[in-house]
Amino acid sequence: MTVLSLPDIASQTTRLTSTLNWVGMEGITLPVQLGTRSVTAKLDAGVSLDEAKARGIHMSRLYLALAPLEEAPLTLSTVKEILRAFLTSQEGLSKQAHLNVEGELPLKREALISPLAGWKSYPFTLRCQLTPDGFQAELGLTVGYSSTCPCSAALARQLIQQAFEEDFSEIPLTKSAVAAWLGSEEGILATPHSQRSFVECSLRLAKGENDELPIADWLESSIDRIEAALGTALQTAVKRIDEQAFALANGQNLMFCEDAARRVDKALRQAPEVTGFQLKVVHAESLHAHNAVACSEWNW
Repeated sequence: MTVLSLPDIASQTTRLTSTLNWVGMEGITLPVQLGTRSVTAKLDAGVSLDEAKARGIHMSRLYLALAPLEEAPLTLSTVKEILRAFLTSQEGLSKQAHLNVEGELPLKREALISPLAGWKSYPFTLRCQLTPDGFQAELGLTVGYSSTCPCSAALARQLIQQAFEEDFSEIPLTKSAVAAWLGSEEGILATPHSQRSFVECSLRLAKGENDELPIADWLESSIDRIEAALGTALQTAVKRIDEQAFALANGQNLMFCEDAARRVDKALRQAPEVTGFQLKVVHAESLHAHNAVACSEWNW
């Protein structure tokens, strides 16, 4: 039987001659190596179409060029080589290559006091592009935390103070009586409102000597820095002693969204691996039906 050559329709010319900024595939499922772990990620792979007469690109070649991500830890160096392979595979059709990697980094986190530990996942997106002007890399990251409103804390303290004055107006003030009152529901009759909150940030990564650093290390370093700045990281497995320590941490870190944004801003400016950033802090309020938001940026 005669084997016929298969038609390559993408190599044909088109009557509608114009260039395109981005052509490729979105939502590619691929296991990606993050440090010592393999996680399922979604990838967007694309190139520019700069040859106006070309009907299309060879998309399957982009897909095949992603194979190294399955075999070695994700690094900027690996991504850069993949982007170069994108451009080479298109035989001069493209001048720019793009790759986005979206997934979640699982980290095991210890409880505040007890020996318990549990897993948390941190959503991230690595956005990279290679253009005639060079290689650019941005890391998107979401970190959750707890925030307690300073205003509601002050109002709760005022109510407790008023109740104290009323309850002890005619009762002898003794240490044991005050201690018993503070430990009763009648004494602590008001509590400040807290909410689960989160930081969304895009980090411009320092390149060069850090290109071989696993992206998992970039992520963990940034997460640790943000959580330390806020002081109220979300917990996993806890005992009552951890829950009490968490309540103490919230009481010692009363934060409006503006306070949280300033804390994270300061922490990221001091990160040697970050050359610029955009950040948004969101407090999903338990008092209101809307969110409180604060944003900041540096060298963006």
